[in-house]
Formats: sequence, structure tokens, C-alpha cells
Amino acid sequence: MSDERRLVSQDITGRTRVAGVIGTPVRHSLSPTIFNAAFAASGLDWAYLAFEVPDGAAGLAMGGMRALGLEGLSVTMPHKGAVIAALDRLDPDAEALEAVNCVHREGSDLVGHNTDGPGFLDALRVDEGIDLGGLDVAVIGAGGAARAVIRALAGAGVRSVVVVNRSSEAAERAVALAPGVARTGPPEAVGEAGLVVNATPLGMGVVVGTDGSGEPLPLDPERLAAGQVVVDLIYHPAVTPLLKAARGRGLVAVNGLGMLIHQAAHAFRLWTNEEPPLEAMSAAALGGLLHRDQNPD
Repeated sequence: MSDERRLVSQDITGRTRVAGVIGTPVRHSLSPTIFNAAFAASGLDWAYLAFEVPDGAAGLAMGGMRALGLEGLSVTMPHKGAVIAALDRLDPDAEALEAVNCVHREGSDLVGHNTDGPGFLDALRVDEGIDLGGLDVAVIGAGGAARAVIRALAGAGVRSVVVVNRSSEAAERAVALAPGVARTGPPEAVGEAGLVVNATPLGMGVVVGTDGSGEPLPLDPERLAAGQVVVDLIYHPAVTPLLKAARGRGLVAVNGLGMLIHQAAHAFRLWTNEEPPLEAMSAAALGGLLHRDQNPD
């Protein structure tokens, strides 16, 4: 029996509080592993489950949350925007981004949050000890993850954010989240940044080989410069082609696992009013990824 199944099945009673994640597909979600480890480490009588909710059924899922008394829900694709109409109110990040990744129960109200940006900042500040104040940043991509990062960076005191994206229209929408701080720019702008963030899926699922041939990259590695910090929001594989290229140039290279853990930590605080056990959450996530690598399906 896996660690996740032991955590979920032990001591479940009529008093056990339930949270979960909705999306499709959710089969490979690490969230049950991370949250059940957190609840166990904190001694909380909670359980966290994955709920497969088909596209178009987000509103029904929120009705189910109300009717069943679920304490909280994580929200993943394709429901991050669709759940909004079924909620009572949104926090400022979710409202600005028009995307919800966490639903918190406050009395009879369901409140939508977006913890991706705060999770990204914590991953850099807490895990890596990086001071973001005054930094020039280049963000590759303009999708949902990029938008959350751009908004968070603007609130963290960076000097500038350059958004590099193939679609100028999407890039302009992302820039609008950080007026006076963000602007669009060409790929060459990467070399002028102190922090480079890949927020595209390029490299996801790629096992980095020894020769590097045929590996997709979101940017030309030759544009990377000495002293930069390179972050790839992908966390599986742990070393993407971009991170391999950055490390080959002696740069600090960080994957997206810290962001995943810290955005979950924000949800844990909202739901339980407890401080999250970050070490237990990190260990569970690493164990879950190892199990995935050893048991691919």
C-alpha cells in the first residue's frame, strides 16, 4: 500500500474533515500526496481526495462542495476560470487573474483564491534566499502561470518585468497586470535580466539526456548571461533542458517544485488556520515524483 493510501485510509471517522482537488485529468496530481502528508504531520483529522470533474461541470462541483460540507478545494485545469461564477467572492489575485486555484469556505460563503503567485515568491525567498527587490526579470510565456508570476513580481518590488511571448496580444494582456513595471520585449531581453522565468510547457515530460540533442527549449541558451537565476516552472522532470543548459553555464537553476509546495502551503493555511509543515510536504512531493518515475503508466 502506498504512503498516500495509508494516510487517507487511517482513522477516517464521521468527524474527519474533507478537502480535495477538482480537474480533469487529476489522476497524476501530487496534491493528495502533499496535503495528506501535511495533515498527518500536523495531527489534523483531515483527508484530501482527488475528484475527476469533467469540463463544463465546475458549477456542479461547487454546488457539491456546499452540499457535502467540503472544507476546501484545489482547482486545476480546465476549471480555474469556470468556477468563478459559482463562488460568492474572490480575493484580489483571483479577481485580477480571472483564475482560481483554491476555494476556501468562510461560513456559508465560498471564496476563490489564486495562490500561484504567492507560492512562486515564497519558493524563491524561503527556499532559495533570493531578494527580489530591484531585480530586472524576464518572463517567457503569457499564459495562466506567467500571468500569476508577473502580478506577484510586480507586488514584490522588482524593478522591471519583460514579457517575451510569441503572441503579442497575449503578452500585452499579461503586461496589463503590472502597469508601470511590465512591458513586452524581444528574446534578446533575456540577457539583460537578473532573473529568468520559463512559464511555458516547453520541456515538460522530457527526460534530459547526455547529448542534449533534440531537446525543446523555450529560449536560446546562448542568451543566458553570467550571474542570472533561471527558474523553470516545470517540476517534472526535475531537470528540464533549460535548467540543464543554465547549470552548464554555472547559473543558479531552480525548478517549479517549490512553487507547487508553497502554493499548497497557502491553501493549507486558509483551510486549517495552521502553519503548514513544509518539510513534510516537500518530502511527500519528492517521494511522489520518485514513485511516478519508478512506476510510469
